[in-house]
Amino acid sequence: MECGGGQSKAVPLLDKPAGASAAQTLGNIIVSVVGTGVLGLPFALRIAGWLAGSLGVIIAGLGTYYCMLLLVECREKLASLEDSANRKTYGDLGYGCMGRTGRYITESVILVAQCGGSVAYLVFVGQNLSSILNGYGFSVACCIFLLVPIEIGLSWIGSLSALAPFSVFASVCNLLAMLFVVKEDIQQAFEGEFSFSDRTAVTSSIGGLPFAGGVAVFCFEGFGMTLALEGSMRDKTSFPRLLGQALTGITLIYVLFGFAGYMAYGDQTRDSVTLNLPRNWSAIVIQIGLCLGLIFTFPIMLHPINEIIEGKLAKVKWFQKAHDNNDEYSTTRIGKFAIYMTRAMVVIQLAVLASCVPGFAVFASLVGSTVCALISFVLPATFHLALLGSSLKLWRRTLDFSILLCGMLFAAYGTYNAIVGV
Repeated sequence: MECGGGQSKAVPLLDKPAGASAAQTLGNIIVSVVGTGVLGLPFALRIAGWLAGSLGVIIAGLGTYYCMLLLVECREKLASLEDSANRKTYGDLGYGCMGRTGRYITESVILVAQCGGSVAYLVFVGQNLSSILNGYGFSVACCIFLLVPIEIGLSWIGSLSALAPFSVFASVCNLLAMLFVVKEDIQQAFEGEFSFSDRTAVTSSIGGLPFAGGVAVFCFEGFGMTLALEGSMRDKTSFPRLLGQALTGITLIYVLFGFAGYMAYGDQTRDSVTLNLPRNWSAIVIQIGLCLGLIFTFPIMLHPINEIIEGKLAKVKWFQKAHDNNDEYSTTRIGKFAIYMTRAMVVIQLAVLASCVPGFAVFASLVGSTVCALISFVLPATFHLALLGSSLKLWRRTLDFSILLCGMLFAAYGTYNAIVGV
C-alpha cells in the first residue's frame, strides 16, 4: 500500500547499528515508496487526460515531500521537550501531538490503510493470474481464493526477515514491467500505430481529475516509514535533501511511465497496464514475477495489522492465562492456536473484500483518496499546526491550513467519485 501503507514494506537496511549511509537510505526510500500502484498510472492518465494526470502526479509528489518534512519537524520539536525524546513511530507522534486521541486516530487510519493495501495486492495478483490463465475458466475471485491457503501459511512465519528479499524482487519486477511498457510504446510509434492527436490532454469529465489524484497519492507508498527512514540515517541533516532528490526522480519516472503507457494503449489502457501486455512468454514471465513477488511480500503488509490485533488480544484475560509468563516470547499451544487462527481469519476476510472489488485502479483511487490522503496530508498538517502553529510564519500557517482543507475535501470527493464511478 501500499501509503501507510503501504506502507509496511521490507526495508532491510534500517537496522544498521552504525546508521545508514546516504546510498543505503536512498535505496530504502525507493523500496519504501515505489509499489504496484505505479502500474495503474497509465489508466489514471487515460481517465484524467495525459496533461491533467501528469500535473496530478507532480502535485502529489510535491505534497508528499513537504508533509514528510512536516513529520520530521514535529518529531524534532517533541524531542526538544522534556520526556518526549523517544518518538519513533507515526502513532508515537500522534500521541505526542494530541494525546491518546491522536494515537488512536493515527493507528486506526494506518490499520485501514494497511488493509486497503493488502486488498489491492490481492486484487492485482488475482487480475494478473486470471489473465495468465485466460481460457481455463479461472475468474479473478477464483484466483484470489486460491491464494488464501498460501497466504495463511506465509502469515504464520515467525520472522519477516526471510521475506525481505522478495520485496526487492517485486520492485525489480515492477521496473521490468515499466520498461516493457515503454518498449511497447516506442515499438508502436515506429510501426505507425501511434497517433498523438487521439490522446486526450484534459478530460471533459470533472470526476476524472480526483480519480487520477487518488491513484497518484496511492503510488507514493511508505509515508508511514518517514520517521524510521530519517531515524536510520547516519547524517540526519542530509535527509531533507536526499528525500527531495529521491522523490524528484520517482515523480519524474511516474509521469514518464504513466504518459508512455497511455500513449501506447490509448483508450484501450486497462486498470493495470500489465493486462495490456502482449500474450507472449516475455510478458507472461514479467506478470508471473510480479505475482510471486507480491504473494511473498503480502505477509509484510499484514504484519502491522496482526501486531495491532494481537496487541488487543494480549489484553484479554483468557489469552493472558494461555501465555507462558515465564518467557515473554513463548506461548502455550492454546495461545499459539489463537494467534494462528486470528491471522488466518484476517487473510480470509481480506480475500472476501478483494473478491468484491471491481478493479485494481478503481480501488487504488479509493484508498488513495481516503486513508492515504489522511495519512499523507491531513494528519501531518494537523500535527504541525498543533505543535508549532503559534510560532509559524503566516505563509506557513496558511500553507498548512490549505493542505489540511484540500486534503479533507479531496478525501470526501475522491471517495464519492470512486464509489459512484467516473
